[in-house]
Amino acid sequence: MKIAFVGKGGSGKTTLSSLFIRHLAAQQAHVVAVDADINQHLGVALGLDDDEAAALPAMGAHLTLIKDYLRGTNPRIASAETMIKTTPPGEGSRLLRVREDNPVYDACARTVRLDDGEIRLMATGPFTEADLGVACYHSKVGAVELCLNHLVDGPDEYVVVDMTAGSDSFASGMFTRFDMTFLVAEPTRKGVSVYRQYKEYARDFGVSLKVVGNKVQGQDDLDFLREQVGDDLLVAVGHSEWVRAMEKGRPARFGQLEEHNRAALRALQAEADASYGRRDWERYTRQMVHFHLKNAQSWGNAKTGADLASQVDPAFVLGEPAAEVSAPQPA
Repeated sequence: MKIAFVGKGGSGKTTLSSLFIRHLAAQQAHVVAVDADINQHLGVALGLDDDEAAALPAMGAHLTLIKDYLRGTNPRIASAETMIKTTPPGEGSRLLRVREDNPVYDACARTVRLDDGEIRLMATGPFTEADLGVACYHSKVGAVELCLNHLVDGPDEYVVVDMTAGSDSFASGMFTRFDMTFLVAEPTRKGVSVYRQYKEYARDFGVSLKVVGNKVQGQDDLDFLREQVGDDLLVAVGHSEWVRAMEKGRPARFGQLEEHNRAALRALQAEADASYGRRDWERYTRQMVHFHLKNAQSWGNAKTGADLASQVDPAFVLGEPAAEVSAPQPA
């Protein structure tokens, strides 16, 4: 399952996504975690020290490698230079699987060992001095979108993405790439404002959205969230001494996380697992093509000098059957 954590800045989405990742690892699930936030804090939240987190390879720095690998033998894609973030796979493309080893993971992922398991961690990379004043952060997450467009996942396989804050996710089609989106909201007017934006923008795309109430201190906070978001409220998370210790760099073993918070994580996993039975690969592929054609017309054709609409393979549907016949890995 592909799962996004979104919310306004400071809502606690990185903390909650890291707890969920730890929970999945403790269940011995297969997990690829992706830090796609403009503030790169997921690695530290998963226990890396500052130097280790800073040493994570930036996906954007390996974009050419990613494009060359995913292009495979697809005859509709003349070169890596004509691929953009929305380029969809077709016959001959190489598809990514969660459990495999491949050159993309070799270059962009690092294994992080947690108390009760291990995960693969990938990161878009932070802004550099050269980016300041001239680069848009969405150019950084293009590598993530391209990988998600070529990824096929099955049961007991999870891709968890800590997204950029607020409604910035809607600047690309990446918000449609997930089976489940968890929106982290504090019990305040500002806290639920992002929920309203997300709900409105996602309405026409079939995005499965559930709210995780965070920093909930009592019944009044819970009542406020229920009044504002209704049945979209899945769980509420309160104070955690375990999280406080983790944020100081002195976490206890994950098994000592408070039971009410562990129960919340089990509810998140149950909701994510249920999304597997509802997934519609044909709709997923149609939406991918929809955003590719929009980007091609808006800027992609001019930038690449190619007709990017011709990259669309009308007979191709992304899914587990397609993964069985994707191009082999390079020798």
